[in-house]
Amino acid sequence: MSEIHIVRRHKLTARKAKAAAEQVAADLRDEFSLNYEWIDPGLLRFTGLGVKGELALGRGEATIAVHLGFFLLPFRSALEREIHRYFDERFS
Repeated sequence: MSEIHIVRRHKLTARKAKAAAEQVAADLRDEFSLNYEWIDPGLLRFTGLGVKGELALGRGEATIAVHLGFFLLPFRSALEREIHRYFDERFS
């Protein structure tokens, strides 16, 4: 299993950061058929076929850890670029 780990600093309020995280999760759901749920106000967990992970919100930063299954390994670089792009759009 391969992991993608990204930390992005931001200057959003807690409410705006949660809204941005919700947008990221909804986009992932729509584009990659992932399911997600808020575990607590600062932790969103998502799962799908061959992928699972968490998006954590802290004061001034958002962290995502994505675990890719064997069949998604060839797409790791493309997925990581997409996550960076989403984070750049939503948390800047």
